[in-house]
Amino acid sequence: MSRRSFAQLGWGLLLGVAFVVMAAPGAWAQTSTGSIRGYVTDSSGTPVAGARVVAVNIATSAAREVPTQSNGFYALLGLVPAEYDVTARQIGMAPQKIRVRVLIGEVFPLDFKLAASAVQIEAVSVVAAAGVEMRTSEIATNVTQQQIERLPTASRNFLDLAALAPGVTISDDRINSVSRTFTAGGQSANTVNIFVDGTSLKNDLTGGGVTGQDASKGNPFPRSAIQEYRVISQNFKAEYQKASSAIITATTKSGGNEWHGNALFGYQNKDLVALDSLQRKAGITTKPDYTRSLASLSLGGPIQRDRLFFFASYEGNYQNRTSLVHFPTPAAGFPDLDTVNIKTYNGNFGSPFRETMVFGKLNYTVNPKSSAELSFSTRHETDVRDFGDRPHNCPEDMCAFSEAVNFRQDISIGQFRYNRFAGAWLNETKVDYSRFRRQPSPNDPGVPARVYAYRDTSGNMTNNFIGSNLSIQDFTQRRVGLRDDLTHSSGGEHVIKMGASLDFVAYDVFKGNDETPRFAYRDSVNGHSYKFRNPYELKYGTGNATLNKNNQEVGAYVQDDWSPTPRLTINVGVRWDFESKMMNYDYVTPQNVVDTVTRYRDSMPTRLDLSRY
Repeated sequence: MSRRSFAQLGWGLLLGVAFVVMAAPGAWAQTSTGSIRGYVTDSSGTPVAGARVVAVNIATSAAREVPTQSNGFYALLGLVPAEYDVTARQIGMAPQKIRVRVLIGEVFPLDFKLAASAVQIEAVSVVAAAGVEMRTSEIATNVTQQQIERLPTASRNFLDLAALAPGVTISDDRINSVSRTFTAGGQSANTVNIFVDGTSLKNDLTGGGVTGQDASKGNPFPRSAIQEYRVISQNFKAEYQKASSAIITATTKSGGNEWHGNALFGYQNKDLVALDSLQRKAGITTKPDYTRSLASLSLGGPIQRDRLFFFASYEGNYQNRTSLVHFPTPAAGFPDLDTVNIKTYNGNFGSPFRETMVFGKLNYTVNPKSSAELSFSTRHETDVRDFGDRPHNCPEDMCAFSEAVNFRQDISIGQFRYNRFAGAWLNETKVDYSRFRRQPSPNDPGVPARVYAYRDTSGNMTNNFIGSNLSIQDFTQRRVGLRDDLTHSSGGEHVIKMGASLDFVAYDVFKGNDETPRFAYRDSVNGHSYKFRNPYELKYGTGNATLNKNNQEVGAYVQDDWSPTPRLTINVGVRWDFESKMMNYDYVTPQNVVDTVTRYRDSMPTRLDLSRY
């Protein structure tokens, strides 16, 4: 069982201080939202206290209102990334309205200068403001909804566009690939993390940074459900956890007052894919059969206008490819090897991949000061793979189709979020449940495995595998997470955010390694002649392959974005994480195993250290 999450057993402390000189006002991080802040002054530049600043979501008509402070400062926190009409009003002054687009994780700086007026009039509309590149202590790149919709990628994996961020690399979309991960900062994929609507997609039991992606050619989340995301490659703040190189925080689409939908179908076959340089160098001239069909449907709209909205999406990723099994012809002189008829296992065999992803979401505007959101996503996939030659993950030089693995993965996430706004305060509460399951097992179980090591007619030694795959594995992680974040803006100088999380995690692991008997055959071993008549080695695993453990993960942080001047922001943050039982320190080796190891220790090639058992 591999361990690659950020938090470690025991006490952990992370203290980060970042300084940045800025040409525009500073920004503070939000896990899946954005913000607007600025100053309201009169035509002479004098601050206007008590003015009303209202932001109205164009899609849902949801309104947020805050008053300006004594220095004219205001802050609209926790805004869903979208377009807003922002209006500033004060009695005796002409109101002003500006349309802006708020991006995830960013602050849009928006100042108003109101002119005196004898009577209250309608707001004066200003041409929509263009997106502003914010400068913060974070090194980040925003991938917008327009980029997601208009920049094509053959696989429709939304992570492909993370390569727009400097220093971020996405693994190639190759026909024979079995993983699609991203890396940053020269570190491995285990050091990254992805948050979708604030929920982490990291798995404590498996590697790759994003659950499933280290062993899947599929997509981690429906692209049609992602509205936009932010890639933070350096200097991410204390509110993020379980990462040391890069963070991706994404927000999903929501329904609005107008119906909207999308349908897409993509198709690719071998005629649309060229042989790469490595294949040509290896002398491969014929392309294997291959097709990929991508289907996507989405629909969103109102259930109750201005109050309750829904959005749903479906994506299917269906791939058919073939892998060549070509056992070399054995050299003559071994009649017992000839009876195996190993060449009868040759041929092109199908390697189907199937992935289905579904996402649904309800948004409810409770009142002008609070909102609620309920969402659910599921991902199911199967992949028949790991046969053919070594580049196709065969453990030997060549593997028969009977050795194929059916690699199954099921990922389900449900969450409820409730946000409450009151003046300069924002409280964000989230409850989530996730279930990650990985279940690789033999596609053709029950056939004893046989490995034949022989020289072919050219004199080359080869290892060749027929029979069932050796192992059955099942990794399941279930998590119930509670999180609360509190943000307060003070006079335009301080934006203080603090939060705590508590996760209850259960791990159910089955690792039936080598439960398929494996018989190894050779001509001779260490001077002993076998002539492929009898196996010289039997490898077989047995015993209790089950592990069931519970774990509690606690995290807390506090951070402050302090702007002593309009051109300087200092970010100070501290984070603490604790886990109760990630490591299985309670395991005790069964006495019968200890007795067996003790009895046969002296006859083993290398004496065992019994203190380990």
